[in-house]
Amino acid sequence: MAANKLSPQEVVALYPAHDYSLSSLLQSRITAVPDKSFLEYEDQRWTYAEFGQTVDQTAAWLRKRGLKAGDRLGVFSQNHPTTVILLFAVAKIGAIMVPLNPDFGVSEARYALSNAEVSGIVCSPRNWQRAQEACREMSPQPWIVLNQSEDNAIGVPAMGDEITPTDAIPADEASGDATCLFIYTSGTTGSPKAAMHGQRGVVLTAEGFVVRMHLQPDERALCVLPLFHINALFYSVGGTLAAGATLVLSSRFSASTFWSVVHETRATTCNLIGAAASILIKRDRSEFRPGHCMTKMFIAPLDENLVRVFNDEFGVRDLIECYGMTEIPGAISNPFPGPRKLGSMGRISPHLSPDYPQPQLKVVNERFEEVGIGEHGILLVRTPTVMQGYYRDAERTADAFHDGWFITGDLVWRDADDFYWFVARQRDVIRCRGENIAGAELDRVISAHPDVLEAAVIGVPAELGEEDIFAVVVARPEKHPTAEDIGQWVAQQLAPIKIPRYVAFVEALPKTPTQRVEKFKLKADSQLFKRATKIQIVPHTTRRGDAVR
Repeated sequence: MAANKLSPQEVVALYPAHDYSLSSLLQSRITAVPDKSFLEYEDQRWTYAEFGQTVDQTAAWLRKRGLKAGDRLGVFSQNHPTTVILLFAVAKIGAIMVPLNPDFGVSEARYALSNAEVSGIVCSPRNWQRAQEACREMSPQPWIVLNQSEDNAIGVPAMGDEITPTDAIPADEASGDATCLFIYTSGTTGSPKAAMHGQRGVVLTAEGFVVRMHLQPDERALCVLPLFHINALFYSVGGTLAAGATLVLSSRFSASTFWSVVHETRATTCNLIGAAASILIKRDRSEFRPGHCMTKMFIAPLDENLVRVFNDEFGVRDLIECYGMTEIPGAISNPFPGPRKLGSMGRISPHLSPDYPQPQLKVVNERFEEVGIGEHGILLVRTPTVMQGYYRDAERTADAFHDGWFITGDLVWRDADDFYWFVARQRDVIRCRGENIAGAELDRVISAHPDVLEAAVIGVPAELGEEDIFAVVVARPEKHPTAEDIGQWVAQQLAPIKIPRYVAFVEALPKTPTQRVEKFKLKADSQLFKRATKIQIVPHTTRRGDAVR
């Protein structure tokens, strides 16, 4: 890294102005640094100019496939360069990318693909059979193409076999106002919602991440988080592009090889979730590679021990703690230059454009009246990076806002220095290993077990931070399901991350007069946890386990 660091404003000023579309942001960087490495993956490398050319050719192929402005393209894959390429190619023609969790089971994928009404699907060889099953009953049937060739995928074409350099490059139909991404997020009702994001919001967030992490043009940003989350898409991909830096893409996070990858790729910065960082500090130090180039990381949540180990043993000096939601990317963070407050969500995180208002925060009571310093209340956010709404869900979109402010549903408090501190989530969402798991979805799935009368799922503190999934189950009369039965049932239908960690059987669930389960009473029952059985099953798939060996 250069000895003399540039300010975020100086970094962005290195490049020509753009119009807040993804295509114009990319072209701005191509114009300034065409021969610089932008994307690296294993033994593959694209300069900025080469990446732009690949995006154009991919956009031409999508046009030939029939994709047009406003259409949706599903992407169902582990991290792969084609996902990054498709983000910009889809945006170039004014269409919308719908990235899915590659661990989705058939039912989860079916819901998202059907809800988004995708015209086509690009998937990894590992996921094509699930993709085919998921869209079997869709009408019209979306086309399916692999993102790389696979001998076993008989009759399924691959992108590389269809894209030809001779195809006419389509005119750029992108605009800052155009929707470019659907990011699926869980809600209190359990049915996933597609948060719609426009190109301008992505670009503002990307340039804002240059501020949050003081990214430099010579940065080498390692991306190990999944490309169906805003963290990887908006911060890692977007922030790297905004800084004119280099993105080093990894297919997944692997604790056992993390430091070897950091050392070998000469990565200087990386984003992690707190659970992954906690795993790293518990690993054998023989896996650590001294002499690496990593100087900064974007991690939440942090604690004193994690900071100590990363600072003193791993030699990573700058750890930036933040707060975020799919709907409001880039609004709150501990300031890179300081001061920083360990354990806090941070302060308002600014973006760089003078043409748009800066984010605003306030804490309110149930009557939406602002509360004072130190008082608990619900966090409201107003920011130009806010989602455009939930697709095909006007009611929940309306419920998510009050007078132009997004309602996070999280209880927080503000201190005298305008730092915000998280208290609890109001919503029935379990934060597990960096993902939001809808409790209501698991309630339904477990309650559908033939030996189960009803079930309620709650989150309990996890050893590595965030929460573990705890299922409280009422069995049918004269039936005796085991904790392993419940785990296997969930494993057959949902992603591995949604398998409960603990199961307890009870005679009845506490309920309100209107028969709503009072989950807060389950969380407050200290004896319930003592009666729980820890799941010991091996899931039907090791997809999630492969990611953290």
